[in-house]
Amino acid sequence: MALLVRVLRNQISVSQWVPVCSRLLPLSLTQALSGTSQWPQMSQSLASGGSEQISGIDIQQSRKYHTTNKLSSTKDFPQPVEEKVGAFTKIIEAMGFTGPLKYSKWKIKIAALRMYTSCVKKTDFEEFFLRCQMPDTFNSWFLITLLHVWMCLVRMKQEGRTGKYMCRVIVHFMWEDVEHRGRVMGVNPYILKKNMMVMTNNFYAAILGYDEGILSDDHGLAAALWRTFFNQKCEDPRQLELLVEYVRKQIQYLDSMNGEDLLLTGEVSWRPLVEKNPQSVLKPHSPIYNDEGL
Repeated sequence: MALLVRVLRNQISVSQWVPVCSRLLPLSLTQALSGTSQWPQMSQSLASGGSEQISGIDIQQSRKYHTTNKLSSTKDFPQPVEEKVGAFTKIIEAMGFTGPLKYSKWKIKIAALRMYTSCVKKTDFEEFFLRCQMPDTFNSWFLITLLHVWMCLVRMKQEGRTGKYMCRVIVHFMWEDVEHRGRVMGVNPYILKKNMMVMTNNFYAAILGYDEGILSDDHGLAAALWRTFFNQKCEDPRQLELLVEYVRKQIQYLDSMNGEDLLLTGEVSWRPLVEKNPQSVLKPHSPIYNDEGL
């Protein structure tokens, strides 16, 4: 044992080199054995952008930034701070009930109904049918409505507990409208109930896919739209490009709206699918454009 101690003491001067932030730094064997190295102090200095002088080596942190010009998405905006709720509110919400909100529930329900109505009444479905080459069917109507409802949900979830409650009411009104339209069309009640279950599953799958796409780059968003909106049947990449640009600019437009006004009024206006820019170059032979360039 005494011989081993002498051997270790003779090796105090021996240094080891360890990698730190892609650089080799000397670390004495004594520090490696005793665990008295100064990594926390060095890491704190490097994190603050300063320099650390170790054994004659001057280490400076340098960082290069790269910026790109792109439309803003929800991840580019600061997320709202979670509301602080009391113990009583937590208990009743854990039981499945809704606690006290910022505004009365009936005001939020009216605003939610107006917002859903904006998704149905203020959307130019004919333009979507034409530009995206979709058949004029009930399923196409549902896919377009689902996309706009999802964009409203993305915006209202930023308004805390009150906004999340409004999201649930919007989805409730959507399913009531879908069921009512199915009955008006004369669909058999059994078939309608079965189709409602299928559409419910597709709805939640689409919400997850769109959420992942909006937080990703344009490739991820295009993949989500291709799977859900086009049902994996889009053969023209220009249609995907058109829809990706529409979703990005619409999300940015909704983010610019005042949250308090949306909670109280629910009034939402939509940007056109194709901007009416007179300087844009029309492509008559494109399947998205007709002979008049519209």
